[in-house]
Amino acid sequence: MRTRVGPRHARRPVPTLLRGIYLPRSMDAGAFAMTTYGIPLLVLATTNSAALTGLSFALEWIPRLGAFALAGAMTDRYGTTRVFRLASGARAVVVLASALALPELQGGLSTTITVMALAALTGVLTEFSYIAAETAGGVASRAAGERAHRVQSVLLGIDQVGTLAGPALAGLLLEQAGASWMLTTIAAFSLLACAFAPRQPAQQRTTAPEPILKGLHTGWTTLKSLPALAWLITGLTLSNLAVGLLQAAAPVIVVKQLGHSSADVGVIWSVAAAATLVTVAVCRRAIDRWGLWPVGALSASIAASACLAVSLTHTYTAYLVLIAVLMASDGGMTVVLRTLRSHLIPAEVFGSTLSLTILVLLLPFPVAGVLIAAVPPTLLGHVITGCAVLQALGLFIAFARLRTLPGLARLPRLTCRPPHRSPWRPIRCPRPMPRRPRPYCR
Repeated sequence: MRTRVGPRHARRPVPTLLRGIYLPRSMDAGAFAMTTYGIPLLVLATTNSAALTGLSFALEWIPRLGAFALAGAMTDRYGTTRVFRLASGARAVVVLASALALPELQGGLSTTITVMALAALTGVLTEFSYIAAETAGGVASRAAGERAHRVQSVLLGIDQVGTLAGPALAGLLLEQAGASWMLTTIAAFSLLACAFAPRQPAQQRTTAPEPILKGLHTGWTTLKSLPALAWLITGLTLSNLAVGLLQAAAPVIVVKQLGHSSADVGVIWSVAAAATLVTVAVCRRAIDRWGLWPVGALSASIAASACLAVSLTHTYTAYLVLIAVLMASDGGMTVVLRTLRSHLIPAEVFGSTLSLTILVLLLPFPVAGVLIAAVPPTLLGHVITGCAVLQALGLFIAFARLRTLPGLARLPRLTCRPPHRSPWRPIRCPRPMPRRPRPYCR
């Protein structure tokens, strides 16, 4: 007979990264992607209105921005597990209720109110679950020590796979099985995320989180003191206006103007996610070899050219290819942003500054939804062209300033040039770097 020693909770095994972090993150990423790209398709299918489709996109993003700081404060106070479970469970209840109610409604105002309320509620709940999952991933990265980059690489891959499969699955289910099956699948992913969320250790919880307004003020002060980062975020914010406009207009353009199905809209974003995944892997190696500015400037040039060409295309294939090129280039600029951000922001104010930068970068998305709701479908091409010109000017000015600012020059060089080699043939420094000084490395 075995003797039990210690309290019952002390014998509970510690969950592995797969069970405690990666699995719930995968379920939440699937629900996140299907919600973000599937709800506007649902609004277009049920209301047949381009204006309401754009308004639903805005209603998804406006509550997310409003809930961003609150979600962080709630996660700090109550822990990632409680917030993640409550947000995922509430999203499942809301989506299931809509799936049961929509078949009983016979169109008209009641259907419109239901789908618009669904867009707003899922936007808020998705932001809470995302912040909780991101916080849990940060805790796992710090616990991993020297292997933190591996944890973040897996988490980034999970998000990209969710973006790869989610839009296509949402569009296919909506086209072939109807709205109820698409919403039921989102609810299933949410319930699985709720069930797989691990119990958070008590020592990871914070009883007195920093006030929201104080954190935003700290982030703003830090951002103003880093001109290189400020200029890059300014350019990317203008770029996100064009990207958000294309995301909000995709259901209207593909279904109404090009005559394709909802499933074809999902295929566009799945192909774009696959191209982005490849680009992110390539850009990491390219930055090691050539540096941040050349990779960022090339990505910005390609993104601006692709966005300008989108307004001139009239075929589905060309539209798909150009969107994939645009999103892949945007992924390259995101790698540059994350690298610059990690090197320039001081560690003691990193969290507050990170929150502010994400908030600023997401602001154009609800603006894009409002533009789609206000502009007639016949004028969408002109609006996209105008946003593409604004994107090109913003990125050109941002990277022109980055070339002259000292922010990039202070970053550590990841190439080395031994005296016996030609200076035009840089080679990568060995990893790990030796402890003794090497004067030819820079």
